[in-house]
Amino acid sequence: MLELTGYTLLGVAVAIALVAVIIVVGVISLITRVIARRWPGVYRTFGPARRRLRVLLFAVATWIAVSLTLPEPTWREPVNQVFTIVVIGASAWLLSAIVRLMFDRVQRRYDITADDNRVARRIQTQLTIVRRLATVVIGVLALAAMLLTFPGAQAAGASLLASAGLVSVVAGLAAQSSLANVFAGMQLAFSDAIRIDDVVTVEGEFGRIEEITLTYVVVSIWDERRLVLPSTYFTTTPFENWTRQSAQLMGTVELDVDWRVDLDEMRLELTRIVEASELWDGRTASIVATDATGGIVRVRPLVSARNSSELWDLRCHVREKLVTWVRRSQPEALPIQRVELPALESLAEVSSR
Repeated sequence: MLELTGYTLLGVAVAIALVAVIIVVGVISLITRVIARRWPGVYRTFGPARRRLRVLLFAVATWIAVSLTLPEPTWREPVNQVFTIVVIGASAWLLSAIVRLMFDRVQRRYDITADDNRVARRIQTQLTIVRRLATVVIGVLALAAMLLTFPGAQAAGASLLASAGLVSVVAGLAAQSSLANVFAGMQLAFSDAIRIDDVVTVEGEFGRIEEITLTYVVVSIWDERRLVLPSTYFTTTPFENWTRQSAQLMGTVELDVDWRVDLDEMRLELTRIVEASELWDGRTASIVATDATGGIVRVRPLVSARNSSELWDLRCHVREKLVTWVRRSQPEALPIQRVELPALESLAEVSSR
């Protein structure tokens, strides 16, 4: 009867603890909703942290109730150890959510969709790397704290520290490539070599930096493919960064026309084309003849735009309009192949032989 009463008391204590947690969670949720009325979006932003806080509160309340009313004293030590591990894990889970929330709030201040977003992309990249590094550190510390709850873990740790020299050499040799990528990822984040949303050309592919982690970089190719490269690639291999200093770019369009083309008229037409287009940023619009051999003249219109995407569209637009203009306004400037035929007398002489 006493044993039954003890377990009944345990159940009542756990139920009371859960009710208390529900009340606390309800109060916190009410406060959050009140705050959300003044700052819209706050309630949704705190969603992951609130859920993890509930798990932690339930674990702590249940631990307290069980440790105070557990009828079997011999079970108290292993039960306490289990709850200690659970609370450590839940605390680390909550702390990682808080860290992510703090970094997300800071990152929202920097808009990478703006035209001149060099500083924003640099800050976004650095914050992303630091956030992931902080999450890894929290996980490692939580795992170490869990291991220290086991009896004899401190003695095992001392023995490991005694042989740390040999272990570090072996681990360094075994994980040389992985560690190199980790350090390369940190170097990329703070050296400003590449940033999130940078336009780059790597391995002959044109794309944008979509993600930078501690070990690899994801490049979004223009045709929606993803090129995944190790972080060491960007610290050891030359690559093109089109937005290193600014998103503004200049590009060329090459056309082959006949020698009879009127370059002055073509320059006027180019000016009309770019001034009528929203893609042009107003900086550069010119035409030069870069070559005049083989019976053709190679002209090179040079235009500028606010970013790489608009530059590509502007180049295509200028090419199409100039081709149409040459065909309609200066058909004599269309590229032709000249063939010199021998005189008829020469042909008759050759045929008589």
